[in-house]
Amino acid sequence: MTGFELQGHRGARGLYPENTLDGFVRALAIGLDSIELDIAVTADGVAVVVHDPILNPDLVRLPDGSWLPGAGEPILKLTYAQLQDFDVGRIRPGSALARAHPDQIPQDGARIPTLRDVFEATAGSGVVIDAELKTNPARPDLTVSPEVMADMVVKIATDAHAFDRLAIRSFDWRGLDYLLKAHPQIRLAWLTGPGQDVDTPSRVAQAACGLVVTPTWAPFHGSLDRPSLDRAHALGLRVVPWTVNLPQDMARLIAWGVDGLCTDRPDLASPLRPLA
Repeated sequence: MTGFELQGHRGARGLYPENTLDGFVRALAIGLDSIELDIAVTADGVAVVVHDPILNPDLVRLPDGSWLPGAGEPILKLTYAQLQDFDVGRIRPGSALARAHPDQIPQDGARIPTLRDVFEATAGSGVVIDAELKTNPARPDLTVSPEVMADMVVKIATDAHAFDRLAIRSFDWRGLDYLLKAHPQIRLAWLTGPGQDVDTPSRVAQAACGLVVTPTWAPFHGSLDRPSLDRAHALGLRVVPWTVNLPQDMARLIAWGVDGLCTDRPDLASPLRPLA
């Protein structure tokens, strides 16, 4: 991707229920270049779009409308049909998540979608689907392996005739390393969290060696400083920090020269985006 990338985090989580088809479609109207979303795999081998590997009681309601009373079952232990019993169209009132996203408009009846659903719902839009492989080497029991998940995502995009709209990201670099060898033409983003060290851009550039397209470093915005951004650019990396939600932070990072922003509030970022 060339030019500045406006990326909606989980669609536009600050406005619409996260990782839902309705949220993705409504977020497109903001003028997104890409949609960031999260991948899990069910017990019957369906790639679904949900952030947490275990059902989140602040996002999930039961068939009778009551909130999930505590942490639910792992996605990997539920079939796709079982997942469809749960409503994910609003945030639990009074939760920290609700306080973080007070402007979110509920969409009661929303269900956890499949990745295939997302490609179909966004067909013709040109928007890139940036799928995060939600694997964790510390909890291999909660997900399929990163290689299996990566292959599933690539196959779904290919079957949907949307390989050119696919990007893949992960904090677990094992999946990215596998994809770089198997599909070096895929757009890949290396995610890093808070507390990165000064050598992070170099480590990302080394990990991305051999990628045909320009690799992306996706750091936590609060840990990114101007010297690290400059080092990353000197190493040939794109830099698209996450999750930038305050206009003052958006403006500062854009002034520094980031290559895009991943945000829960793309409506606030859109007026600030640099001219092509």
